[in-house]
Amino acid sequence: VHMMYLLDLHLTKPLLAVAFLASFGSSMLYGFNLAVVNSPAQYIKDFYNETLVESYDFTPDEELLTVLYSLTVSIFAVGGMTGALLVGRLVTTYGRKGTLVRATVLVFIGGLLMGFSRACRMPAMVIIGRFITGVHSGISLSVVPMYLGEIAPKNLRGFLGLVPSIHICLGVFIAQVLGLSELLGKEEHWPLLLSLVVFPTTIQLMLLPWFPESPRYLLIEKGNVHATIAALKWYRTKGNIQAEVEEMQEEQRSLSSIETISVRGLLKDRCVRWQVITIIVVNIGMQLSGIDAIWFYTNDIFNNAGIPEPYIQYTTVGTGAIEVISGMLGCFTIERVGRRPLMIGGFLFMGLCCLGITVSVLLQAQLSFMRYISVGCVVGIIAGFCIGPAGVPFLITAELFKQSHRPAAYTVAGCLNWLSNFTIGFVFPFLEIAMGPYCYLLFCAICLGVALYTIFIIPETRNKTFMEISQMFASRNNVLKEELTPNGHLKLAVMNGYGTLVTIRDIKYDVV
Repeated sequence: VHMMYLLDLHLTKPLLAVAFLASFGSSMLYGFNLAVVNSPAQYIKDFYNETLVESYDFTPDEELLTVLYSLTVSIFAVGGMTGALLVGRLVTTYGRKGTLVRATVLVFIGGLLMGFSRACRMPAMVIIGRFITGVHSGISLSVVPMYLGEIAPKNLRGFLGLVPSIHICLGVFIAQVLGLSELLGKEEHWPLLLSLVVFPTTIQLMLLPWFPESPRYLLIEKGNVHATIAALKWYRTKGNIQAEVEEMQEEQRSLSSIETISVRGLLKDRCVRWQVITIIVVNIGMQLSGIDAIWFYTNDIFNNAGIPEPYIQYTTVGTGAIEVISGMLGCFTIERVGRRPLMIGGFLFMGLCCLGITVSVLLQAQLSFMRYISVGCVVGIIAGFCIGPAGVPFLITAELFKQSHRPAAYTVAGCLNWLSNFTIGFVFPFLEIAMGPYCYLLFCAICLGVALYTIFIIPETRNKTFMEISQMFASRNNVLKEELTPNGHLKLAVMNGYGTLVTIRDIKYDVV
């Protein structure tokens, strides 16, 4: 039923294909790398221990091994933050699709380093490989939703914008399945498990270059009207292409400059003050909600909850399946339900589940069944996250900003996202030791805070153009709507709305 509804909204095969292809070779790797270190954690620690003894005749204690493993986990986020800092310059220079294609080289370098680390007896290769794959994820985690948000018609931005979140969940699930002891969860196979990221990227590299660049990038930033129309014709089989081009030209004329602004310029621009605050809140909130702690340390959490050791890996895989189902539920309902309800419901449910984990762990000594309540709450956090908070923040970052501000906005959002990711990945083991189950109360407070912010501040952006969304924030930013309307000196020399390079005959036969 939902697919028929989406088809009625003109979901074409090229749109669907590019959404899945861009996400398959980028977003899925992010999810895979989040979870892949969970299963072979003890093997990686043993490898570090063995090589330190071999190379330096030094036997590390358990605390040092924990620090080294935490570094291995969290260095991925440091790479991600580095990649996020590069997004603005890359997408302006190479375009959205061009950046994704060029970034694939990072995956091959990182995958090879991790794959041969055990054979070379070099722990640094694991850490450096994780860092490099993190740089790729930092770039793609911002560029994929930016690309999909710009190629999608306004009535499909929500659906296409959440396709990457499905692939993130799918990547986590694949890492959990392949990490089973019956498959690649053996000591001799963990380098292969870490290096499997090269295969989806190879497929992406073979096929993605054949798809067009973002039409908005081609028109607004490059001024190439012919390429814009060709790209729109590729992605649309129905709909008024002329209306879309005119909407893009209206946005271009509204920009104070056709140049992409810097991060500093974004932070100083009072016209987007509340949009910037919004992306700060939702991106920090989604990472500090506790989801990364669960993804990174699922096995440890289930072990502390009292799940028998032989069943932990299967319980973990079960949570991965629920992630995929929840992600699909959010993706197929967002165009009917809207962005705000998914965000509010997801964060509220996660907050309640974090509270439930604290209570269940404290009571499981007296009530043995509480261990299952604890596991249920972990599953609830994952489900709540994947339905809305996993993908909506990346989607609304594209929707809240116009073309000139969007790269800088993704740079800010990405840096904060990855900085929060690193903080949780590195600090959580020590936070859990210091606070025990009470650490989940911190996550509960953050989830409830973001839900309240969404209720009172963030408007619904479903089926709105980028110009309409900017005008919705005008009063909150104390900006007159007239300041957001087109500036005459930037108006293109147009002929029938398409520019002097396109004749009336071209429009009649190529577009209508």
